[in-house]
Amino acid sequence: MNPRSGSLTGDSGRSTQHPRNRTVGEICDGMELGRAHLVAGSVLFFAFVVEAWEQVGLVYVSDGIAADFGIDRTHLGWALSSVAFGMVPGALLWGRLIDRLGRRRVAVSSLLLYALLALLAGLSPAFWPFLVLRCLSGVAFGGVYTVTFPYFLELLPTRWRGQGAVGLSIGFPVGTLLCIGVSQTLGAVSWRLVAVVAALAGLWALAIRRWVPESPYWLAKQQRHAEAARVLRRLGSTVPEDTVFVQDDDGPGGTLRSLFGPALRRRFVLLLVVSFTFSWGYWGLQTWLPVLLESKGLSVSGAVGFVALTQLVSVPGYLLAAWLTRRFGRKPVFLTFAFISAVGGLLFGFATSQTQTYLGNLLLSFVSLGAWGIWNTWSGEILPTRLRGIGYSWVTAAILLANTVSAPVIGALMDSGAATGITVGSIMAFLVVALLAAVPLKETEGRALD
Repeated sequence: MNPRSGSLTGDSGRSTQHPRNRTVGEICDGMELGRAHLVAGSVLFFAFVVEAWEQVGLVYVSDGIAADFGIDRTHLGWALSSVAFGMVPGALLWGRLIDRLGRRRVAVSSLLLYALLALLAGLSPAFWPFLVLRCLSGVAFGGVYTVTFPYFLELLPTRWRGQGAVGLSIGFPVGTLLCIGVSQTLGAVSWRLVAVVAALAGLWALAIRRWVPESPYWLAKQQRHAEAARVLRRLGSTVPEDTVFVQDDDGPGGTLRSLFGPALRRRFVLLLVVSFTFSWGYWGLQTWLPVLLESKGLSVSGAVGFVALTQLVSVPGYLLAAWLTRRFGRKPVFLTFAFISAVGGLLFGFATSQTQTYLGNLLLSFVSLGAWGIWNTWSGEILPTRLRGIGYSWVTAAILLANTVSAPVIGALMDSGAATGITVGSIMAFLVVALLAAVPLKETEGRALD
């Protein structure tokens, strides 16, 4: 990724080079935010709402699942993480296809396949078929989960990438709140009804196909210059018909070997470490948050209501992160927010009063999801376009692996009788590792994608 160069002058973003000898990134440097970006962003925003809903979709009806299938907390932990377990190989499988088939085709295909498999899982008559189908729906879902953020980054003007991607992340609390609302209404009838509604949301793939164009970066890398120029014109840029885009990075694309080459190996390994540890630190707590709140004296309805409140609190945290990242850059904002997350988590874990419990969790919620918004942006920008799909798929797989393993491990830890403070303290230790691993990563604010 190259910083903006002297090829752009003034506020118009015009190049001193011949207009047909420019990179897609240089054109995006001078691009203004317009209606086409807002439409694409709105469609992908709801896709992320569906993703967030699926991540926590059955947590709030978990008692119904346990009662229906007659399983303990350890088995319930596997049930709750089965989609994430399937998404790990799914992300890696779709990651290769993202760079070969394109961003839009993967998003649409994976979301439609997920809808079918998730529907079958919701109708499953027994635990083991349910577990297998949930896992397979996760394999399908890995595509849209992996591609959404890099896809949106490649449609945005350079100076709006940070705010745009963090704004897209607000889909997470929106999805969680929708999930809570549906689970508290339809869940009273049956947890299966909640699962079916989530599955049908996968039909949103048709909206992506209709209103979101293919990435111009990917099209240019495929030597489909006329299509890339057409997309850029749709996004508001003036691009001549016969433009042939210059390529910043002409190395081999779509291969794992390239990610471990001398130029990328160190940053790629750090991306994996931060993703795994940060995910464990966040998801390990969130998956069992209702249970942990109940252990601190809240009723079931009170715990769910408090989780809903924390999601509302996270929205201004996202907005603050979006404003700060443009002003100060990705790295300082992420490091600050992740540090405060760890402090909030420890305050929650070792709280001796309800006031401390509330304060710790509200502090954690305010900053942790804002940090996720920054990370979703930053990790997608660090790798070059030719490897962004497969690289981001491995980053996503690391996140999902932590999510998958942490749920049953922490469930077993609670079953063993460990104190809440010890449980939460062990989770927060992973956030500290994430902080240390993120320090060497380079800043990407204001830099054009390759």
